[in-house]
Amino acid sequence: MSENLPKLSVHVLGGFSITYGDKPVSFGRNNATKAMKLLQILIYRGEQGIAREKLLEELYGREELADVANNLRVTVHRLKKMLADAGLPPYDYVNIKKGIYRWDAPMETEVDARRFSQLIKEAEEAEDLKEKIMLLKKACMIYTGDFLPDLSGDDWALVEGIQYKNQYTEALKQLCNYLMDSGDYEEVLKLCAPACEMYPFDEWQAVRIDCYIALNQYKEALKEYENTAKMFFEELGISPSEKMLTQFEMMSSKVNYNPQALKDIEKRLKEQEEEEGGAYYCNLPSFRDNYRLISRMIERNGQSVYMMLCSITNGKGQPMENGSKLEAMTEELYVSIKYCLRRGDCFTKYSPSQFLILLVGANKENCAMIFERIKKYYAREHKSWGQYLEYFISSVADVDQGDSPIRFDKDDTMWK
Repeated sequence: MSENLPKLSVHVLGGFSITYGDKPVSFGRNNATKAMKLLQILIYRGEQGIAREKLLEELYGREELADVANNLRVTVHRLKKMLADAGLPPYDYVNIKKGIYRWDAPMETEVDARRFSQLIKEAEEAEDLKEKIMLLKKACMIYTGDFLPDLSGDDWALVEGIQYKNQYTEALKQLCNYLMDSGDYEEVLKLCAPACEMYPFDEWQAVRIDCYIALNQYKEALKEYENTAKMFFEELGISPSEKMLTQFEMMSSKVNYNPQALKDIEKRLKEQEEEEGGAYYCNLPSFRDNYRLISRMIERNGQSVYMMLCSITNGKGQPMENGSKLEAMTEELYVSIKYCLRRGDCFTKYSPSQFLILLVGANKENCAMIFERIKKYYAREHKSWGQYLEYFISSVADVDQGDSPIRFDKDDTMWK
């Protein structure tokens, strides 16, 4: 190994990339080839290497090839050419000895995942708290996403990825606890920001909310909660955890407004004028609140209110699987519902393929006509789409009594 050559820095967390010195190494259109996969395996295995049989399994295990040994020789040759074309110094790079394939480079090769694990180990062994915090912080900053995401379909890469994520999760938890104990909430907010981006459903937002509360920044805490709740309901159809709901109740009571600013409050509450008019769309938590209010109102005035569940199916009564087609169909259904209903009606997205609608002053016959109107508008450009649309209706009174195909769960947090 030559000490005069620049270091080869390899990133396998959050994607695959190589930097030679301060210059990115580009492989052109070779990113999805067997040679690229071989490169990733060899660099990650490092000095330990990988046995020929195991390498053949990882490269060609799911393929039926007449001569896998020859295919491996060709792949190794292509890898060497690929490295030369990328501008790396002339060298063999692939060391084969006694059936073990190893990465053999003339320069120092550093892999971010290995450095990450080493820092975690050093932090575990550190006795000084300041040193432990420093090491954990360095490790968390190195972790930028899942291990080799392009190879996540391979069992070995999936297992490695789970281990690295678990290490990151535990390290960040420890780090946040240490920093919050010392009152360094601003630093915790910064450290949890990338975690929220990488793993939005792991509720790192709850840690950020705790920090905002500790800093008496209740409006920021409330905004963090509302954004998270909206994401959970719209993407997964579930509510945030009990911890986050408790946080919400506490910080809501802390958000105070100046009584003299009533006009400003009214301005904030007032709906923004919309040119197209139509039904009012709200997120699922707001829809649930509207439902509860209307349910109380009809106890007094006896007004007829129906709830409709519109679903996009696969044509056989089953929910359509998520995908680009469903996304387009859902967007079109949103437009159709908004266009076909009155301003006094409200609706929400319940799941990736379903919308709930509150129809004030409607009766059962009206509901069927309303659905036909929505269906007709929905299929105006794609005639076949109408066959994928189904609906259920129930009066709000029936929903409350439990005598309905549309109902709340016992904990009032989900819809059936």
